[in-house]
Amino acid sequence: MDLSPAFLLEFANRIGAAAQNVMEVARFGGLETDEVPSPFEVTYEHRTYRLRRYFPDLVPTTKRQRLARPPVVLVPPMMLSADVYDVAPAISAVAHLAAAGIDPWVVDFGAPENEEGGLERTLTDHVLAVSDAVDRVREQTGRDVHLGGYSQGGMFCYQAAAYRRSVGLTSVVTFGSPADTSGMVPFGIPEDVAGRVLGLVADNLQLWGLPSWASSLGFKLMDPLKSLRSRIDFVTQLHDRDALLPRERQRRFLMGDGWVAWPAPALADFMRQFVAHNRMLQGGFVIEGRTVTLADISVPVLTFVGEVDEIAPTAAVRAVHKAAPRTDIYETSMRAGHFGLVVGNTAATVTWPTVAAWALWRDGIGEQPVNVARVGDVAESEADIVGSSERAAFNLNLAAGVGLNMARSVVGTLVDTGKTVQSLTGQAMAQLPRLARLEQVGHDTRISLGTLLDEQASSHANDPFFLFEGRSHSYADAKVRIDNVVKGLISIGVRQGEHVGVLMDTRPSGLAAVAALSRLGAIAVMLRPGPDIAREVRLGEVDRIVADPENGALAVDATSVPVYVLGGGGDERDLGPRVTDMERIDPDAVRIPAWYLANPGRAEDLAFILFTGGGDKIRINHITNRRWALSAFGTASAAALSSSDTVYSVTPIHHPSGLLTSIGGAVAGGARLALATRFDPTTFWDEVRRYGVTIVSYTWTLVRDLVEAPPDPAERHHPVRMFIGSGMPAGLWKQVTDRFAPATVLEFYASTEGAAVLVNLSGRKVGSKGRPLPGSAEVRLARYDTVAGRLIEGPDGFAIECDVGETGILLAQARRASGIMAVTPLRGLFNRNDAWIATDDLFHRDEDGDFWLDDHVPALIRTAQGTVPSVPIEDALGRLDEVSLAVAYGVASPAGDDEVAVAAVTRSGGREIDPVTLSEALDRLPAHERPVVVHVVEDIDRTAWFRLRKFALRQAGLPGGGEQFHLDQNSGAYDTSS
Repeated sequence: MDLSPAFLLEFANRIGAAAQNVMEVARFGGLETDEVPSPFEVTYEHRTYRLRRYFPDLVPTTKRQRLARPPVVLVPPMMLSADVYDVAPAISAVAHLAAAGIDPWVVDFGAPENEEGGLERTLTDHVLAVSDAVDRVREQTGRDVHLGGYSQGGMFCYQAAAYRRSVGLTSVVTFGSPADTSGMVPFGIPEDVAGRVLGLVADNLQLWGLPSWASSLGFKLMDPLKSLRSRIDFVTQLHDRDALLPRERQRRFLMGDGWVAWPAPALADFMRQFVAHNRMLQGGFVIEGRTVTLADISVPVLTFVGEVDEIAPTAAVRAVHKAAPRTDIYETSMRAGHFGLVVGNTAATVTWPTVAAWALWRDGIGEQPVNVARVGDVAESEADIVGSSERAAFNLNLAAGVGLNMARSVVGTLVDTGKTVQSLTGQAMAQLPRLARLEQVGHDTRISLGTLLDEQASSHANDPFFLFEGRSHSYADAKVRIDNVVKGLISIGVRQGEHVGVLMDTRPSGLAAVAALSRLGAIAVMLRPGPDIAREVRLGEVDRIVADPENGALAVDATSVPVYVLGGGGDERDLGPRVTDMERIDPDAVRIPAWYLANPGRAEDLAFILFTGGGDKIRINHITNRRWALSAFGTASAAALSSSDTVYSVTPIHHPSGLLTSIGGAVAGGARLALATRFDPTTFWDEVRRYGVTIVSYTWTLVRDLVEAPPDPAERHHPVRMFIGSGMPAGLWKQVTDRFAPATVLEFYASTEGAAVLVNLSGRKVGSKGRPLPGSAEVRLARYDTVAGRLIEGPDGFAIECDVGETGILLAQARRASGIMAVTPLRGLFNRNDAWIATDDLFHRDEDGDFWLDDHVPALIRTAQGTVPSVPIEDALGRLDEVSLAVAYGVASPAGDDEVAVAAVTRSGGREIDPVTLSEALDRLPAHERPVVVHVVEDIDRTAWFRLRKFALRQAGLPGGGEQFHLDQNSGAYDTSS
């Protein structure tokens, strides 16, 4: 060891210098640098922000000067002060931009803990502040602006740009701003677990918020190795003031000077919408009551990606091309961490010169920066592999010498093991409480639509419940409206148990009316606008009708019962004779009678009356509270619905799919419900993005036009994970999953009477109806004589259960005799005292226990060789890529009184149908079950709810012209000859 006088003197000097610097840091919080911040003036003050304009002496005074200096507005994250863009002269963002010919502006939210009402700010306040700042800068500069933000500030920029639909913007620039938070959960915690935890955290943060010291600590813990290295570097250089001074302002900023508190409401909303529910990517976040999506951004976007950013990983930042599919995305990739993107030498030499060049280029003044590349639809896996490996290498370098790599490896292994187990059991475990609750529902259990809505309003009052025409309505809003409607119903004399007709199109008031009747304990008779109102009023024993303004006159013309109009506001209006305006009733003036009990409905009480069919073939369907709850909890469980989901429904409330599946599933699952008045493929993807739709409800062939529509940019990387409904043909099912992957189809079957519910949970067997839903009625298949139209009995007189693969009639066990059933249960079918409800549906069951629909008894084709089911023919034809829709039906045989099987198909995308391919598709059917002719038609008529109509084709008889394929009875092949 060198102990020479020179060494000892140098060592003593180092110790002395270090001690002096330590004392200065201890006394003043840091070293004095004599650096002066960049000059600025506050051009506008608002309760939520101040607008800074930097270097006011350089403000352009002529039009030519203004055109030469593009305005760039910079937005800080919620937890950092606006000084992040001016930490020190050498690394100041605003100084570098101004020197490069840019007019720099900064949005300053201040320190909320020091501002009046600052800790009460919401997320909406921040986004609206950014939007307002854009307007202010445009007013003062006379031109559109480039909007840029760091980290969460960039998220604010995305949100404000989407909220404004890009009006007034030239471009959006972000630095380490994630558009997909799904991969950002720390420590490898499974996302579904994290979502539930974050929901609880958000509820607590609504009360507490986060002080500045906690923001600083949290930021450092997100990248603990880098924070540790910074501290070590500072300590080891304490003797060298000259080495410390250039980075002192940066160190002090990160150590505490730059951090501010997160307002509790803003933080809670941020956690709920963008961390727990990932609505930046999915769309459907709510700003000032409006639903917003990044897909509405139409100006170019430039993202700065930190290749070793552990806080905003590359995949999370690059996901903006999924969230904003209709705009041009550009990228600059830098070897920097999260903070290094905007502060430090790399930012000074790369970030800010690039931003300046970008703004000049987009304004037509300069050339495209060489390090800015347009982002194509790059293979995501490749980008993730590169990013992950680079981040791993960077962390290993940081960990070297401090011994943390071993600990991280051990923790990582444990987390990976837990994550694997969680992925296998998480969804099933999450559904157990719903299924258990359904199993525990007895005859007298109080359960109803009103009950479940009250439960949600109690625990999630401020969460969105339903979305309609671009607006969001919370559970609290809905509860107030429903309670007011209840008072209105009481004031007009409605009592528990009364049958009240509801004649309304899709609108919030329709949902409120049905929920209010449920809360009151009345029976909602769901009338359908059309020619059958009078018949339905009579069948439903309706005492009075609640209608919307559009249907009030229709109800008056069709019936003589009193009509009350709900919806459309409370202004004075002329609704015509015999109509009472419920909106004119003051709920505060209504006296609540002593008999009123909120949500008195019990499981076996009648809750709704629905209608199917038309004219003389109208069928009345009685829906008990238990039957409704079965569909509601069944949908929520089968689709694994949660508060992260948005269910999209175009079927009206009077349709079983709308009332039982869409509304019921959303309420039971705590999901959001997006209501639409009609299904339009040209606007569908816009609505999916704007509402953040994850679940699409369908009936029959509803999505056929969507499959046939040209590709839409918003369709790429869509958020839809599942289509749920009933009646989708197997061919269309395949087209849906092929085109909209990874979305799946969840197909239900529910008997008209009884409580038989089948569901195809896996979706692997396209066309199968699946297996009985837990909690639904037990089902059996019994042998059935399709010619005689009766059950086949054994020697003992009991019905015979079908073997595997054998077609039979579907029977649902009756829970008990009920006076409200439209059909009388059959008794003594398999045992002396049993009771079963027979459906009109023929099924067979495969060796795995999955049920397949063969036909409805009335639709069977009765040929000379025996009855032929139509569904297998339609499924075989529908699976052809060349076929869009297919129907099979019977027409009178020219030779006798029986029928022959005929099929009609429409082409998919104008493709030609090849006879060989057609023959191969139908060859899987028994010879006597193949149609004698297959003819191509322009289109096949559908009902209002997209069920294929066969009546007109059947009435037309054998096709007389057009493109036809005829069955050769000898070869079994099809050709185009007659």
